[in-house]
Amino acid sequence: MLHRLKKLHGMTLAATDGEIGKVKDIYFDDVSWGVRYLVVDTGNWLSNRKVLISPRALRGVDWENDKIRVALTQQQVKDSPDIDDDQPVSRQKEAEFHTYYDYPLYWGEGFTWGPYPVLQDDAAGYVGAAELAERERYKIQSGDHHLRSASEVSGYHVRATDEAVGHIEDFLLDEDAWAIRYAVIDTAKWWVGRHIIVRPQWVSRVEWSDHTVTLDVDRAMVEASPEYDPAIVLSRDYESRLHAYYKRAPYWDGE
Repeated sequence: MLHRLKKLHGMTLAATDGEIGKVKDIYFDDVSWGVRYLVVDTGNWLSNRKVLISPRALRGVDWENDKIRVALTQQQVKDSPDIDDDQPVSRQKEAEFHTYYDYPLYWGEGFTWGPYPVLQDDAAGYVGAAELAERERYKIQSGDHHLRSASEVSGYHVRATDEAVGHIEDFLLDEDAWAIRYAVIDTAKWWVGRHIIVRPQWVSRVEWSDHTVTLDVDRAMVEASPEYDPAIVLSRDYESRLHAYYKRAPYWDGE
């Protein structure tokens, strides 16, 4: 099932021995559009310090009760590397984070999660984080930022190849892969009350400085695309029709 990404905002994270805070933001990478970290505000517990929590640490999301179970202790979270949520998270900081938790690095292997398209409970087959970090040290550049804030990108203007069509309202999350499958576009200024969804892979260009996303199809094609109803759970039948309309291979076939 796919879930609205904004639903994660404000959810409480429960460690094995107590609560650790609430989700403030979500960071995804702009290459695979995989969700890399939950940005958690620890509140009074750690004097409002912000910490990163990887989807690797999650052991279940209770969407009905707004709670996320985390396979970490409060002490592990307390001792984790500091972040400055007002500054981009560098690759060095990510490598430090992965080494601390002994997580494998996700980049450089071709899929959303290293050599796998979905998260694996067993990390067998991975090189250890510290070893891989050392092996690829020369590839890690301080200016190599690929993480984006979902809160910031929500609201970006969306253009077709010929003219504007709307703005990004939200994203749809695949909980199994922890990947963004669709951007939800509000076209209210152009077609009253209408929403559409598009795959991030159908974006031809993102101007991060101008807050603009450009699709690789024209406005007429977007206007005639199957309408998305945010109040209805997205079905595989709808997804199949959407991919067929755009003449694209579906992601569940290994896109």
